[in-house]
Amino acid sequence: MSNFFNKKRVGVLGGGQLGRMMIQAAVDLDVGLEILDGSRDAPCSKLSTRFVVGDIRIADTVEAFGEGLDILTIEIEDVSVEGMARLEKKGVRVVPKSKHVALIQDKGLQKQFFAERGIPTAPFVLSSDPSAMGFPVVQKLRRGGFDGRGVQVLHSKDDLQKCFPGECLLENKVAILKEVSVVIARRDHHDIKAFPPCEAVFDERANVALYMVAPAELEPLVAEKCLTITTKLVQELDYIGLLCVELFVVDNEEKSVLVNEIAPRCHNSGHHTIEANATSQFSQLLRVALDLPLGDVRPTRPAAATLNILGDHDTPKGSPTYRGIEAALADQDVTVYPHLYGKSSVSPFRKMGHVTVVGDCRGTVIAKVLQLRDSLGCRAAVDLNS
Repeated sequence: MSNFFNKKRVGVLGGGQLGRMMIQAAVDLDVGLEILDGSRDAPCSKLSTRFVVGDIRIADTVEAFGEGLDILTIEIEDVSVEGMARLEKKGVRVVPKSKHVALIQDKGLQKQFFAERGIPTAPFVLSSDPSAMGFPVVQKLRRGGFDGRGVQVLHSKDDLQKCFPGECLLENKVAILKEVSVVIARRDHHDIKAFPPCEAVFDERANVALYMVAPAELEPLVAEKCLTITTKLVQELDYIGLLCVELFVVDNEEKSVLVNEIAPRCHNSGHHTIEANATSQFSQLLRVALDLPLGDVRPTRPAAATLNILGDHDTPKGSPTYRGIEAALADQDVTVYPHLYGKSSVSPFRKMGHVTVVGDCRGTVIAKVLQLRDSLGCRAAVDLNS
């Protein structure tokens, strides 16, 4: 039986908005979070117990930051797995394990793992020849792509001029009915909890999720397939931590479910859990890190949706100013919860915050999100380039 947790030193690699929301959850357990981030004015900089400026991708920096920590976790996967592994050898509890982050950092290794372990996924090849699978084909950078970057569809040979160089992941372009995500936590073989599937609607201009709706509108058997595949995946990985599994529901007679890719951290598709589930994804990750029993994941409201507040498409880079927040909070038919990320500058399509809308009727919640999509925004008050 351990003492409660204010004596535990918990570190986080990355100090962005996910770390910021993790800090808010940690306060409830009287846990202080120590943050390593490359930006002096990162969203966590003014809220953490200790804030260290340093490159999370450099092994020596990560190792030095982790000296004296009891626990280390991450809020982004672009980190030094070598540094994490060194701390594991020194007895730090690292969640997730360095070997899992290393696999997930490489989309090619992810797909090979899926194929080897019988996890359904779209047909693929790893090749430096973008025409190796014919057209149309989805080309993905093996490393570094996220939030719509590093992914493109090549429709024909005419698109070869824009293809990514070097060996990439090529996938058959499947007919997608829905894109859904399942956030799942695993503390050990017996303690596994998956949140109900959440459905994504994308901004086609930026290929970034515009809003998420929970629960996803799926036939019960399809929803069960999503949860079964996700649970099998974390068991096959022997994963410890919080994992977001992005899934395609295929537009075919069987409504097949395929794993697209995975993220070893809290995720945009789980933000609604702060207000709409008994335990949030951030609290759940902290429970795993602290080796506490996982929390109840059942929804506490019938419907929830999360709308990203993105930088305007035509904003210059500069100090952010938000619009539409006060009007959003005045609505009486649904409840709107704002989350502004405290970023020091805005640029086109950058995630600057989100609002979560909860209510008793899915249709009303979605209607409110669509209304807010047109009224909420963020642009530069002062142009940093001028």
